[in-house]
Amino acid sequence: MELSRLNKLLEFIKNEPDDEFLKYALATEYLRLNETDKALAYYEDLVNNHPGYTGTYYHLGKLYEALNRKDDAIKTYETGMKMTKEKRDNHAFSELQAVYRQAIGFEEDDDDY
Repeated sequence: MELSRLNKLLEFIKNEPDDEFLKYALATEYLRLNETDKALAYYEDLVNNHPGYTGTYYHLGKLYEALNRKDDAIKTYETGMKMTKEKRDNHAFSELQAVYRQAIGFEEDDDDY
């Protein structure tokens, strides 16, 4: 049953190999199936070839964190914040900023003077 959704996505991407939504859906599906190498490949393809697909940065960063690749996660969040700021996507920017701050160890109390 689980593979049928994956198989459908794989069939779709054969017809539209550059479709960013299908790549994102495949990455998410592979992650759900705990096939992190394949999920990582699709997420990395998205940030390299479709940098404007801003939803990728959060999920790729979180995956990097799960794989103990904190520096890559931080760089991904930084790039994502830059992209979302340029697109004026304030919601996505704030989500990325929150995980970025968490990744670098920033605490809300650090603001106190």
